[in-house]
Amino acid sequence: MTYSFLQNYWWFLVSLLGALLVFLMFVQGANAMLFSLGRNDAERRLLVNSTGRKWELTFTTLVTFGGAFFASFPLFYSTSFGGAYWLWMIILFTFVLQAVSYEFQNKMGNFLGPKTFQAMLVINGLVAPLLLGGAVATFFNGSNFIVDKMNLTVFSQPVISHWANASCGLDALLDPWNLVLGLAVMFLAQVLGILYVMNNVNDENIRSRGSVRLVGCAAPFVLLLVAFLIRTLLKDGFAYNPETGEIFMEPNKYWHNFVDMWYLLVMLLVGVVLTLYGIVRTIVSKTYIQGIWPSGIGVVLVVLSLLLCVGWNNTAYYPSTADLQSSLTIANSCSSEFTLRTMAIVSLLIPFVLAYIVYAWRAIDRRKIDHEEITKGESY
Repeated sequence: MTYSFLQNYWWFLVSLLGALLVFLMFVQGANAMLFSLGRNDAERRLLVNSTGRKWELTFTTLVTFGGAFFASFPLFYSTSFGGAYWLWMIILFTFVLQAVSYEFQNKMGNFLGPKTFQAMLVINGLVAPLLLGGAVATFFNGSNFIVDKMNLTVFSQPVISHWANASCGLDALLDPWNLVLGLAVMFLAQVLGILYVMNNVNDENIRSRGSVRLVGCAAPFVLLLVAFLIRTLLKDGFAYNPETGEIFMEPNKYWHNFVDMWYLLVMLLVGVVLTLYGIVRTIVSKTYIQGIWPSGIGVVLVVLSLLLCVGWNNTAYYPSTADLQSSLTIANSCSSEFTLRTMAIVSLLIPFVLAYIVYAWRAIDRRKIDHEEITKGESY
């Protein structure tokens, strides 16, 4: 295993975690639709218990995603998580609201009432996907930071990277194309949330409302995603010379990446087809409730192909708009060869972890959630 292979291998693993995170945000999407799909307390309790059995998977994947980035590409972690401070803190704060809501909304002595905590779930369901989508969009559009490794020699303040303004990452929301992808991810989460609830909750009223709401969420998702993809494939991209490390702008860089790495283009197209198949079949069929699986697999393939496209083939995956040469690549921001090699051995345990998650998921969902189970069993 060469150093270059290890860099590409770990970018693949980080990208896979990111793709799985986007899929698992069906929890946030379903929570965002809590008051739309559930018209009374009993129906909303069904929805909360449905997502409440999966929310730890989303949060754990988010933490693992950040941990994998920290271990394999520490300069990105220090630059983005340290510089874009408020952007990531708001995202994490909404996840804290989610955890508090699940824990306390039906506890004895809750003087705020269940609806207050359910509103926290809605906030998390709307804000978290929007900001995460906007953060991912900066991989294509750039962020306002500066990296200077010579700062390590400054005894008083040995900080390698810093944000070029005082916004601490919130300036990413000023770029309309970041908002386009952020809104696309938000509507995608709602689409996946509806598909998941229709599959997991045994209630005809919720399922009938879900099929109607699905149209209203899928249409803006498709339009926003198509607009972002077209613009990205036609725009200048951030490339680098592997021999000199120089960052430069290359016309149609991301389209060239898909042409050079044709297998990623195939993955993208297959993912789009699967995603649309799950959505369309659920809309046109009154009995089909399995749409979360083809659409979920499709979403993982689409996101994985996009993240690999932005990191592989001599591409700067975290470009800087303040100083082009400060842009981060998988070569200039990764850990040492020893660290990547050691972690690669540990990563061989990942298939066993995924197998356990699949087993636990099947055990939890052996029976669809209904009113009888909520009444007799332990619930949120």
